Formats: sequence, C-alpha cells, structure tokens
Amino acid sequence: MKPENKALIKSLLDQSDSLEEDIYADCEQMLGTVPFILRTMARRPEFMIFSALKDFYALRPKSLDARTAELLAVAAAAASGADKCLKVHMAAASRAGASQDEILDAVFIAAIIGQTRVLASALREFRDFEAKLEKQP
Repeated sequence: MKPENKALIKSLLDQSDSLEEDIYADCEQMLGTVPFILRTMARRPEFMIFSALKDFYALRPKSLDARTAELLAVAAAAASGADKCLKVHMAAASRAGASQDEILDAVFIAAIIGQTRVLASALREFRDFEAKLEKQP
C-alpha cells in the first residue's frame, strides 16, 4: 500500500473513539439499537470501523429508499436464519414505514427462496443418486 494511503488510514483510525460514538449513534437512528456484534467488534477498531462503514453504505444505497432496503434486509435475514438480525431489521423496516403485511410478505418470499435452495440442491443429489441406481445391473 502506498505510504500516503497508510497515513490516511492511520489518521482515520486515530479518531476511532469519535468514530465509534458516531457509528453507535447512527445505528441507534437506523436500527433502533446497537447490535452486540458491533460492540464486540469495537474491541478491534480497525475491523469495526471499516465493517460498519461498509454495512451503512450497503444498508442505505442511493438507489433504494430506507423502507425498501430494510425489507430486503428482512428477507435476507430470514432466508439466512439470522434470527437476531431479523428482529432488528423487522423493527427498522417498521420505523422506515413498512407495514406489518409488507414485512410478513418479505418473510414469506424469503421462505420460498430458502425452500427452493433446499429442494434444488437435494433434488439434484436425488437425481444423481437415482441415475446411479438405474445404471447398476
């Protein structure tokens, strides 16, 4: 890495206490809570700060309004089985203007994708298993 970029990163990390406070405040505003994973990551400011910045930009892209972004986060959390994230993002979606029905539909859509993921993989394995059995004498 170029020395000037290393210096820039060091300068940013030298402000880690102030950045941590701002990140926590932004979390409270965006999610209504500061997730415990963020507080734990703060033990390594060089990890937490860059991770949190990435998350903030990913959760509030310029192309989507907050309501839509949170509904996508609900679906992603539900599909991946991230129960604590699901709880946080359901509340955030509600605060961003999503209705209970919209949140429920996001969960149902996630369930369909989750089911399809299981079936697609399992049925391909079954197809291969069945083909091997059919080739046996």
